[in-house]
Amino acid sequence: MDQRAVEALLSLSGQALPLLRQWVGSDPDCGLARALLALATGDRWDDAVLKEQLVIAHRDALAVGEREASLAYGVFLHTHRQYRMTAHHLLGHFERWPADELAGLMLGAFFECGDAAYHAHGDALMEQQAMLAGPESWPWMSWLASARAEQGRVREAYELAGRALALYPRSGAAVHALAHAEHELGAGRACAEFLDQWLRADPQAMQSRHLNWHAALQSIACGDFADARRRADAALTRTDAGMRAATNWRLLLAGQAPAGRCDPDQVRELLAQPGGMAEAFHTFNLALALAVESATDDLHILAREAAIDERSEFREVLAPVVQALAEITAGRPRAAVDLLSGLGERTEQIGGVRVEREIIQDTLARALIDDGQHIRAAGLLHHRTTTRRHHTYEDLLLTARAPAVVPGPRDRR
Repeated sequence: MDQRAVEALLSLSGQALPLLRQWVGSDPDCGLARALLALATGDRWDDAVLKEQLVIAHRDALAVGEREASLAYGVFLHTHRQYRMTAHHLLGHFERWPADELAGLMLGAFFECGDAAYHAHGDALMEQQAMLAGPESWPWMSWLASARAEQGRVREAYELAGRALALYPRSGAAVHALAHAEHELGAGRACAEFLDQWLRADPQAMQSRHLNWHAALQSIACGDFADARRRADAALTRTDAGMRAATNWRLLLAGQAPAGRCDPDQVRELLAQPGGMAEAFHTFNLALALAVESATDDLHILAREAAIDERSEFREVLAPVVQALAEITAGRPRAAVDLLSGLGERTEQIGGVRVEREIIQDTLARALIDDGQHIRAAGLLHHRTTTRRHHTYEDLLLTARAPAVVPGPRDRR
């Protein structure tokens, strides 16, 4: 096994893909190498190519051993988005090979299922495997830090991420978990500067754009809106429609000028594609992009489509959220309040993570303020304004102004 390639993949290094390709090229009969390359890049492959490569990988892995074959099969399921089947497969894999770090790369399957029971099972499995791995395993400590951040156990997440980085300073999972924890803490400029410093050592890190998005959120938190716009324009590409929209919608909710905008036609094309409504969270991000453009009619259409979808997360959660975005863009905040107020924790069914779903609460706070319900809005954000070191963003959400969202000139990128 090529330890350099495995370490690069576990750390989400910018060298992971070159090293994996080099490994496959130098040892084309290594099924594990081919499977790991598919895991890292399969979302860019044609379905037929992906299936062909993983059939070869499983055949070659089986000739080496049962663990390698099990990993290759898990990759097959995961890359084909068979998340429930992946989760069940991983349960058996970890029984035979406890704390297998390469299998740990696929634990996200438990959280992609969109099922609270699977999510809870994934958390329990994560804790069990991290305990079995022990305190010297930086990958498992990094993944456990991510789980703690998502559970809202922010201080634990912060400490675990710090310990993982002390063991292995280039752990991408640990620095990502730290970014989540520091978002909850409102670290502001200090977090953005740390992320910049960490990325300078590996500008091509697999999470570079996503970490820049986290830094943009920290800039928004402390009121450095120019830096947030700069990051959105410089670090996020045209294909990062979701992160760009999430940044711009936050800026608009706070009464700030957005960064470069998305092209509404591009968003419509993405929605029309087979994957446009494959997952609630992806569709939600595209809805945010439409909201940034004040595309009210498009939002009404999307809300109607979600309302008749057979999937409960679309019908019962996404539909009212998208309709609320339409009402906000049309200047009807009270209607948005009515739609969002009753959702509560059900917004978790949309998917994504806490940092990403928080924008729904932001939208409700803005609607409450625009409807004159200042006390309710302050109560909604009380836990954030009292626990986050920097909360300029929350203060602006609670500031009365008119109109709520003013679309600016669009930069077609």
